[in-house]
Amino acid sequence: MPARPAFLRKHSVKSQLRALIEQGIANLRAQGVLPADLATPDFVVERPKDRSHGDFATNAAMTLARPAKSNPRAIAQALIDALPANDDIGTVEIAGPGFLNFRLSAAAWQRQLRTVHAEGTRYGRNNSGQGRTAGVEYVSANPTGPLHVGHGRAAAIGDCIARVLDANGWAVKREFYYNDAGVQIENLTRSTQARARGLGPGSEGWAEDFYQGHYIADVAKAYLDGASVEIDGQTITGARDPENTDEIRRFAVAYLRREQNLDLAAFRVSFDVYYLESSLYRDGKVEEAVRELVAHGHTYEEGGALWLKSTDFGDDKDRVMRKSDGTYTYFVPDVAYHLTKWQRGYERAITELGADHHGSLARVKAGLQALDCGIPQDWPEYVLHQMVTVMRGGEEVKISKRAGSYVTLRDLIDETGADAVRWFFIARKPDSQLVFDIDLARSQSLDNPVYYVQLSHARICSLFRKATERGLSFDATAGLVQPLDIADSIVRNILIDLSRWPEIVETAGKELEPHQIATFLVELAQSFQSFFNEYHFVVDDADTRNGRLAIAHAVQQVLANGLGLLGVSAPEEMFFADADGAEAA
Repeated sequence: MPARPAFLRKHSVKSQLRALIEQGIANLRAQGVLPADLATPDFVVERPKDRSHGDFATNAAMTLARPAKSNPRAIAQALIDALPANDDIGTVEIAGPGFLNFRLSAAAWQRQLRTVHAEGTRYGRNNSGQGRTAGVEYVSANPTGPLHVGHGRAAAIGDCIARVLDANGWAVKREFYYNDAGVQIENLTRSTQARARGLGPGSEGWAEDFYQGHYIADVAKAYLDGASVEIDGQTITGARDPENTDEIRRFAVAYLRREQNLDLAAFRVSFDVYYLESSLYRDGKVEEAVRELVAHGHTYEEGGALWLKSTDFGDDKDRVMRKSDGTYTYFVPDVAYHLTKWQRGYERAITELGADHHGSLARVKAGLQALDCGIPQDWPEYVLHQMVTVMRGGEEVKISKRAGSYVTLRDLIDETGADAVRWFFIARKPDSQLVFDIDLARSQSLDNPVYYVQLSHARICSLFRKATERGLSFDATAGLVQPLDIADSIVRNILIDLSRWPEIVETAGKELEPHQIATFLVELAQSFQSFFNEYHFVVDDADTRNGRLAIAHAVQQVLANGLGLLGVSAPEEMFFADADGAEAA
């Protein structure tokens, strides 16, 4: 008798189960139980919150009851009978008003375990993006000072979104937009010039709006010393002349761009494209966008100013584009900049911003729609993050010695390490307020989630070291054919979590929510901790050893894959003081 079909390896368990149910519905149509012209309903396949109810549940029968003119439980039984035979389905039960609860077979779970081992670092990745281009813009700070913790949260979120999109098969371009034009750059120039003239806060001639941080004095000193800065393949050298405003501006911007780049490198954040706002004016891109808006009839003049009819595109009021003095308002270069993204072939354009930028989004989108160049209404996409509050010893930390008025990203990295900062910045949904507790981030305790997840990875590595030290081998091939005790809830929970990983990656990519990765990793680490506490792994019996280590190795792989998507390291060795005071690897 030929083997019954099993789930295909290249798809998530959930998607495979959906395909099986769709085939069952098709069979019901063929049998006349359902109308022949009935379209397949939009049913749900989900994992029950209570795992004792099964591995998956669907409301498919309930969505079919009305067109079948039958009660849901009767249709549920008919659908069970119509499902194609499949060795991966253990049992199917009817629950409540007509839900179907599925439990997978031991063979299905064993196949899932083999898939993790076979795919390794590729496990969880998919090709839903099909190689299409997605541009992700993040941080994009004015080059007027050190990066603050808000920039750090933007960097972590944006970088992780890029990593997750890459894992979903998108061709990702990481982009930094430097706002190197406008009032803030002029203020930076004036502040640096004042320092170069020997002035400081409190001095006569020192304006209230000058930048106060000590870093301005550092910029001025480097300029006067004739220091050189390498940026964009160019060498910018301080002209030493405190009266040369143009050279001060050029040097100060280059100096602070380099400082920001160094901070981001320490944070493991890099970019493919650095785009200068000044280039939009230099290359005529702003004027080009304005000409197009005028040509398409979406502007008018009033009071000596040029206005955009943004209310025609959903904005709450029309917006000034060019003021009566001939200068452009700040959203106009943003429209021109996003137009370049469209022209550069970004099928998706995702911009990560602080929530304080929310007011400008409607007018930028209105400007893009008014260009009438085929840009979709939902383009670009925005991810907004809320502010960060830094705490130490139960009290808020508000200032930095270096920056003067805010806590810098480098402050946190120096105090807690890049791993902890990245984790805590990404671990909550972006639109949630974030409290960064320095004491928790530094603690080597199981209360610290990043430490807990990393320790789980290191503990698994230590199991294999201990086996080697005892002269005991690990045969993965033999381990992957050992019978799985799926009646053991501890084992089953790990297997369920391992099978969830591809779904987590896909959902995090679709919803642009990499915090789902962090949440999942904690849950997987908790499942492994129960497994670790319950069983011995480095045992003499080869079958037992290989079977348990095969599961542990799969957990290690998924932890490493997940930490990689967060840009957090997966250490192979760590130490933890347990309740008895002993050191455990």
